[in-house]
Amino acid sequence: MTAGEMDQSRRSFLRGRVRADVLSRKHAAPKMPWADPLAFFKDCTRCGRCVDACPEQILKLGDGGFPEVDFLRGECTFCTHCRAACPEGVLRRPLDQPWDFTASVSGNCLSVQGISCQSCCDSCGQSAIRFRPQLGGRTIPEVDELKCNGCGACQAPCPVSAITVGLPDHRAGEVLAETSNVGGTHNGWG
Repeated sequence: MTAGEMDQSRRSFLRGRVRADVLSRKHAAPKMPWADPLAFFKDCTRCGRCVDACPEQILKLGDGGFPEVDFLRGECTFCTHCRAACPEGVLRRPLDQPWDFTASVSGNCLSVQGISCQSCCDSCGQSAIRFRPQLGGRTIPEVDELKCNGCGACQAPCPVSAITVGLPDHRAGEVLAETSNVGGTHNGWG
């Protein structure tokens, strides 16, 4: 880049605009239970009251000061304290649908590598993770998206950080399309 050229991605970031590829990497959804993806970034004032109200202490202020869940601190019990503490009412999805998150297991899972480990399965209260036996004595983890409530109980116990909790790939595309139509900008993401 010459002295006269400007890095457009940096300029967009500083103006509060984020490219679609950045949003898709982050799955374009707020990482808070009961957050409506269309209203969260527009209406959240980033006051932090939800973070203070969390009895599990798993909420933190993330990118741009927006609250988000940190599953390395523990699991979400869906207690609704964050929802009740929000003065703007941005955590307004129906109570029985806190989010569409599910767990996913990456290829660096110890069981996939042939090493016996089922820490994620042992910590899953929903019995959403099971291990399918393979030839040769290995077991491969599988997440049942219908049983998984996205609480994150499986993420912290994984010794190799092979578990992530977020939108399933098929749902991430839908949310990305929905959020890209909200004014074109998402302050705080980048």
